[in-house]
Amino acid sequence: MIYGYIRVSTDKQDCENQKLGIESKASALGLKIDKYIEDAGISGIKSPKERALGGMLRKLQNGDIIICSEISRLGRKLFMIMEILQTCMKSGTKLYTVKDNYELGDNIQSKCLAFAFGLSAEIERDLISQRTKETLAHKRATGVILGRPAGLLNKNHKLDGCSDYIRQAILERQR
Repeated sequence: MIYGYIRVSTDKQDCENQKLGIESKASALGLKIDKYIEDAGISGIKSPKERALGGMLRKLQNGDIIICSEISRLGRKLFMIMEILQTCMKSGTKLYTVKDNYELGDNIQSKCLAFAFGLSAEIERDLISQRTKETLAHKRATGVILGRPAGLLNKNHKLDGCSDYIRQAILERQR
């Protein structure tokens, strides 16, 4: 099965430009789109499971092909794109992008690209962690108290006004 995948973030955007690009790419590859999957008005941040893309990914079989306008149409988060690429590789599906001109499948180019995405994600995660630790250390050094305020510092409690009841309950329990 040859899928054309289209995603636009708002209902006001037009799917036609992506469709034309996908058809042009399919034609250049000697292919014909069997089915278009459209996610119109859906953010790329949403999980594939919440989009039509998820249904397509569950149905993929060895030899299927997906053509989309660019890799960012699959998702806006690196890990999400990595999961989608992994799903494609496991099922033996090729992914072509029009603008990026990627051909991703079970080949060395795809594995290198997936490795590069994974490495950059890991580096970014490490940098975020390092910046967070540095910021917290700086705040501690300047005397900022970190964490949730102690109970007595909070102004409103669920049990405010119940101190007589609590004392009575404690006394009864001790008897």
